[in-house]
Amino acid sequence: MTTDPTAFVCTGYKTGDIEKPFNYIPKRWNAAGAWPAIGKSLILHFISSQNAIKDISIDIHYELYDGIPAMAKWFEIKNNSQKSILLNTFINENLAVTESEINVDQMGQWETPNIMITSDYSFNGMSPNSANRIAYWTTDSLYTSQVNYERKTPCLLECRPPIGPNFEIKPMETFTSFKVYELLYDSFDRERKGLSVRKLYRTITPWVTENPIFMHLTTSDPEKIKAAIDQCHEVGFEMIILSFGSGLNMESTNEVYIQKIKGLVDYAHSKGIELGGYSLLASRKISDTDDVLDPKTGKPGNAIFGNSPCLLSNWGLSYFDHIRNFIEKTGFDLLEHDGSYPGDLCVSTTHPGHTGLEDSQWKQWIKICDFYKWCREKGVYLNVPDWYFAVGSSKTAIGYRETNWSLPRDRQIIIGRQNLFDGTWEKTPSMGWTFVPLTEYQGGGAAATIEPLSEHLSDYQAHLVQNFGAGVQACYRGSRIYDTEETKTMVKKWVDWYKQYRNILNADIIHLRRADGSDWDGIIHVDPNLDQKGLAMLFNPTNQAIKRTITLPLYYAGLTSKATLSIEGGKSFFIKLDAKSQGDVTVTIPANGFLWLTIKP
Repeated sequence: MTTDPTAFVCTGYKTGDIEKPFNYIPKRWNAAGAWPAIGKSLILHFISSQNAIKDISIDIHYELYDGIPAMAKWFEIKNNSQKSILLNTFINENLAVTESEINVDQMGQWETPNIMITSDYSFNGMSPNSANRIAYWTTDSLYTSQVNYERKTPCLLECRPPIGPNFEIKPMETFTSFKVYELLYDSFDRERKGLSVRKLYRTITPWVTENPIFMHLTTSDPEKIKAAIDQCHEVGFEMIILSFGSGLNMESTNEVYIQKIKGLVDYAHSKGIELGGYSLLASRKISDTDDVLDPKTGKPGNAIFGNSPCLLSNWGLSYFDHIRNFIEKTGFDLLEHDGSYPGDLCVSTTHPGHTGLEDSQWKQWIKICDFYKWCREKGVYLNVPDWYFAVGSSKTAIGYRETNWSLPRDRQIIIGRQNLFDGTWEKTPSMGWTFVPLTEYQGGGAAATIEPLSEHLSDYQAHLVQNFGAGVQACYRGSRIYDTEETKTMVKKWVDWYKQYRNILNADIIHLRRADGSDWDGIIHVDPNLDQKGLAMLFNPTNQAIKRTITLPLYYAGLTSKATLSIEGGKSFFIKLDAKSQGDVTVTIPANGFLWLTIKP
């Protein structure tokens, strides 16, 4: 084998501990582990002997993490010359993998290798798969001994941007690629794979474990905001989001308005409540000059959300300046950033932040990522309905269709549990939010609405119990948390219960039975590192009490021969566990009700 004279050649390497990609200091309740993650880094140094590019160096970065079969990979190009260079495109990872499916025939859809590939270059999706923009499984022309007759087995991984970046690296500047995270599964079991994904995000993005209890307030009237702050303080809620439709304007530069909001933030802080707000970025039309221009027509429209501003137009650049200014001057603790950058392309050649089509996606992504990292460094909590976890977001939607919240209340409760069950395979409980329409939302009238709260106390309680029981916070959207002392007592009871068991309720979920409205359903939280090893939530959607023998899988709770159970804080009793660490418990679940069990060694 001989050296390619046109290639960059490795000249050495450096190892060390993992370094922080940006500053993060936990500000609120969390279950975060070490930051930065514990593990090792490896940097390989490359240079070229060719005169034309001898002043260009490339560093290939790897990170390996303790306790999980995962690694990160990215590269840096350093331009030490006196001339600019243009990076048209790149492939960040090229990995030949043993095929997952062996088939002679033509295939419409292949099963790809059992590896999870994700990246910080993720957008336009609320799951790691739907937001994946960089992983491409392709065929390998060198794999001539494969079984597939047409040699089209997808066993070669390429990680690259969909377009561009067409990035000009100016003299003495450095280009940094996106990061690829590669997680090796050891099983095809869905639960075990999900546990691996959840551990990956707890490891590389510990801010996702922050999980404040928040209210979505539908007004920006100062007196009503103060009243909501008082109510949240009294029942134990921790954060208020001035919601969409409230009238909040975070783009305002009016100092009188900003100081008015600051006064409300100060009042909230005096009560131990964090205050933040909602801002819409994409899925809105600004102007023909500032919107993204469609590559096919050269005109506004046909964006992912219909119309959307270009983040690098004059309006886009001003938008981020205004939002930063508003957060800094008001002391806002949270930003719910709706319609985050979804990856829109833009063919404008007059927008100041990009040159044309080929660099439009890359540079808009850099803009939004820099902003989210800035928020995280400021301690600003981020709700983003998109998969921006790797750059600072803490939460996205659990996975629901908004119009379902206009269904009758009993249907909302069942579908809500389905959303919780389905949305926690690849998300930790703290990574997703769900929804509770205290006031009417998306229609449905009185039958879909919990207000007046005291008149629908059982429905309100059902939402609180199943959401807190899953460890998932909801957007309790309305103008108040309670309306009577009875309502207040009920809400506070379940907030206090959640906080009592907060550590185990934020632990991993093992999925027992999905809600279908015809029989029991439930989940169990497990953590072998806690004194409280598990907590099971069981529900009965029928009109009669049901007695069921339920098998509890306690392997992931770290239990072996036996377990100690207690039903809703009652007398403890033992169950035996089999060789798979499973044990049976017989319970009676009340009609249209629930029960919870704690589990210890």
